[in-house]
This record gives sequence, structure tokens and C-alpha cells, in this order.
Amino acid sequence: MRLLLVSDLHYSLPLFDWVLEVAGDFDVVVMAGDHLDLASLVDGRAQATVVKKYFERIRAKTQLLICSGNHDLDSKNEAGEKMARWLLGRRNDGVLSDGESKTIGDILFTACPWWDGPVSQGEIGRQLAEAAKLRQGRRQGARKAEHQERWIWIYHAPPSHSPIAWGGARYFGDDALRNWIGQYQPDVVMCGHVHEAPYVQSGSWVDCIGKTWVFNTGHYMGAPPAHVIIDTEAGEAVWRSAAGNQIIRFDDGLTRPVATLKALPNWLTDGDPSPALVQG
Repeated sequence: MRLLLVSDLHYSLPLFDWVLEVAGDFDVVVMAGDHLDLASLVDGRAQATVVKKYFERIRAKTQLLICSGNHDLDSKNEAGEKMARWLLGRRNDGVLSDGESKTIGDILFTACPWWDGPVSQGEIGRQLAEAAKLRQGRRQGARKAEHQERWIWIYHAPPSHSPIAWGGARYFGDDALRNWIGQYQPDVVMCGHVHEAPYVQSGSWVDCIGKTWVFNTGHYMGAPPAHVIIDTEAGEAVWRSAAGNQIIRFDDGLTRPVATLKALPNWLTDGDPSPALVQG
């Protein structure tokens, strides 16, 4: 399975255009929060309307999985905590979003919302506990079939005390996420939020916490957006950005400095990929 991770597009329509153009080259596209931009002069409701149109067009090409970020919050729950209510309607359109889990192929995906207080944080804890039970039940059946299901989380904030949460002066990570990773040990967590992490000294786009790989694309102005591409059959992940391109192999473990990607891997250029993907 080939997956594309982008995050923090912040209502930059050229970035959404790029994702739409290349979406058909992937089995799954993950957009890990901050679809909107609080600093934009465009009204948030108008932004949401436009972004939902992009979701529909991307979904027509491939599986689309999303989660909310701190810029996406538009209302409050019964406890008075902020939430992204406009994203919950995606459930009716076949787009995995906040609070949902879905199996695609041999991967269980879980999309977590941005939490704004103890109530919404507790809801994520219950969500992960329920998904863990689902995964455990399927693993028991999979052992009989000599097959193991992977588990990938989509969670806007990166885990605390990780290079992918380093902003150059301090960490901006999520303590709760790091605890949940230690408890459940998912295979991969796809994040965003900390724009500077891959570009500053001591920061990175990739980390490994126990057996869990965690990724943060980072963010910079200009298209194409920084992105991570994962190919589960090849067992590789590449990060592509204006600052350079890097690659890791899951079986080799994580070493630093992360290897530079000198040429696009064959699995990325086989077939007839869109020019935007090859050139991006």
C-alpha cells in the first residue's frame, strides 16, 4: 500500500491543488489537520466550504483520511471545549475523520480529533482503547491466517519530547499522545502541527518511540507542500521538501543523520505517476 501524508495546508489553495493532482497515485491520502487558517482574511465558514469541496474531489480519486488541528476548531462541545464540528460530516461521504477507525487492506487507521480539554482528551483515550480491542481481536484471527494487521494513527500534534515536536527553542508536543503510544504501540503515527521541526537543528521529520514510527511533514510556504510517502510493500518512507529529501527503511531502524534521498525509489516511479509527483 502506498500512502501520502500532508499536513498544515492552512487554506493554501495551491497546496490543495497539488494534493488533488497527485491523489490518484496513492492508495490512501492522509491530511493530518490544520486544513483552515485562523490568520486568513477569508471567513472560516467560507474556508470550510472550499476545503470540503477539495475533500470531495480527492475522495473521488482515492481513500481520504483526515483529522482536525487547532486551526480547524469552529464550535464547542457540551463541556465548552472547542471542536471541529464541520469535519464530522465527512463521515457521510466515506471520508474517515475525527473519532473514527477504519480498516483498509491490512491496516487499521484511527483518526483522532484535536483535544481542547479533559473531556475531549478522555474521548480520545476511549477511542484508542476501543480500537485496540478491535485490533487485538483481528490479530488473534490473523495469527491463524499468518497475517498481522498494522495500526496507523492520524493525530495532528506530535508526541512530546521528540525531535518531530522541536520548534527550535522548545518542544510543542503532546504528553497524552506519548503516553498512549507507550501503552498501545501502534506501528505508525502521522502528525503535523510543529512547522519548524524538520528544518531546525535537533529537529526532524521522523522519530521512533519504542516500536512506533512517528512522522511530521513540517510546513513551509510554497507548493508543493512538504510530504511523506510510505510504501508498505517496499518498507520505506521518504520525506520530500524544499529543504531536501530523505529516506528511511523500517527494517533498518532509525539512525541519525537520516539518509539523504539521492534518487527517487523505483516503487515511486514505476507505472505512470503524475508529473507533479515526480517533480515535487
